[in-house]
Amino acid sequence: MKQNDARKLAVGGVIAALYVALTYIAAAFGLASGAIQVRLSEALTILPVFTSTAVPGLTVGCVLANLLTGCAPWDVVFGSLATLLGAVGTRLLKNKPYFAWIPPVVANAIIVPFVLQKVYGVEDAWWYLALTVGAGEVIACGILGILLYHSIKKIPNLKSLL
Repeated sequence: MKQNDARKLAVGGVIAALYVALTYIAAAFGLASGAIQVRLSEALTILPVFTSTAVPGLTVGCVLANLLTGCAPWDVVFGSLATLLGAVGTRLLKNKPYFAWIPPVVANAIIVPFVLQKVYGVEDAWWYLALTVGAGEVIACGILGILLYHSIKKIPNLKSLL
């Protein structure tokens, strides 16, 4: 394995581990799932602005977090798909970081309400769930994600590690 490949694998693994750890913290406060959720880990969805390695790291992290926090199998599949789509969208907007947080918000606001209704039997209207999930995503991805973006930019040499 080349040094560059090993580095990418390590960075992806660290991102996945951070996603899981932050999801556990959110779960401890009852914020990781449900109609109203603010997964702190979703702030990491800004990382594809800095590196393509974040896309698989976030996806694997979401799969593991959903499995480890006891989500239903279809939630693991579709919730992780929402994270993957959001991360790819963020990567595509890497040159426009102030818009790059939007794809994860949109992906989750569209997909997660269906999961809540079909998998968990939540009887609220889809549009209501889209608003509540979307609001949580705006907090996590928009506010916390942009704060993370600025923090990474300010730390010398951190961008080069990603």
